[in-house]
Amino acid sequence: MFQRIQVRELVEAAREYPAVVLFGPRQSGKTTLAKTTFPHLPWISLEDPDVRQAVRGDPRAFLGQIPSGAILDEIQNAPELLSYLQTILDSSSERGRFILTGSHQPKLRESVSQSLAGRIATLELLPLSIQELSPASVDDKTVWKLCQQGFYPRLHAEHLSAERFHKSYHATYVERDVRVLIQLKDSRRFDTFLRLLAGRVGQIVEYQSLANDVGVSAVTIKDWIGVLKASYLVIELPPWHSNTRKRLVKSSKIFFTDTGLACHLLGIRDPEHLWRDPLRGNLFENLVVADLVKYCLNRGRTPDLHFYRDSNGVEVDLLHTDGRVVHPIEIKSASTFHPDFTKGLRSFRKAFASPSGQLLAPGVVLANLDRDFAFNDGTATDLVRRNGDWAAILAD
Repeated sequence: MFQRIQVRELVEAAREYPAVVLFGPRQSGKTTLAKTTFPHLPWISLEDPDVRQAVRGDPRAFLGQIPSGAILDEIQNAPELLSYLQTILDSSSERGRFILTGSHQPKLRESVSQSLAGRIATLELLPLSIQELSPASVDDKTVWKLCQQGFYPRLHAEHLSAERFHKSYHATYVERDVRVLIQLKDSRRFDTFLRLLAGRVGQIVEYQSLANDVGVSAVTIKDWIGVLKASYLVIELPPWHSNTRKRLVKSSKIFFTDTGLACHLLGIRDPEHLWRDPLRGNLFENLVVADLVKYCLNRGRTPDLHFYRDSNGVEVDLLHTDGRVVHPIEIKSASTFHPDFTKGLRSFRKAFASPSGQLLAPGVVLANLDRDFAFNDGTATDLVRRNGDWAAILAD
């Protein structure tokens, strides 16, 4: 059993609102977190066809059987419950009566907003962060092994084969979710798209180029990426778009929520293979970006993350805005530090201008170094913590 950081945020939300919805990808641990945090609430799986039939037959009677509340798992399978739930929540001021979980974001989030606005708190749970995994099994693992395995809780809790887990996850996701969301007729093209997208991890997405390789339109590629985002399979990192005096790129980068799935799609079967792979730097960057997203979400914060690249190709891998402070982070998979690692950080500092009152924190280089460096106390190093073989160096 893993101690999830978000349990505190979940408990506090349930103290303030009559209902809480927990979004996140399948297998990220939503059900386990809800059941262990609220053991007094009955658990009802809306994946069960008999339960769904009862809901559709008489949703008011169904909810009448759980007057004290419940955990309603995978609520996207019965969205009609939301409008009936509104009446129940309005009839009492009791907090934390219903905990909902959902795997698909846009339509479900829209339904939640329309039916339960002001009555429900929303949280997002991704697979395990490095900090959550650390007490159990990180000490004897390298960063590369973690990157190749991924962070889904069941994989680590049951010591499953990463290859078999991700093969099953991939097949199940395409069969159960994608077909429903986009009425997929030719799964082979979508599978090709997934593998090509994994090959572009950490790169700026060029929709037309990807469309040409897959054999579909650029509009279809945008729609498919939207589906992956909606199901929490990928993370879109937008470019920094303001407060500099230089021309900037306008397209986003794409990362996978879990590096293990990306490695599976790329055919990377073991950490040694990953260490030698040409995309190891991109996948290491993916690992860091995903972990920082988890850091924010686990504490109830909306991630405000960007990358910086100007028209001359000068780049900073990650910009994290926390309140008024912008934290520039350069990510390197190299085992030896080189002064050139700070080139983009220095360029960004010169270009940074803040008429809106934002402040610029010292730059941080995060690298998989083979020796320790002294840490300065500061918010940037707090955000990018030392984990396993990672090391961070402040670089002004």
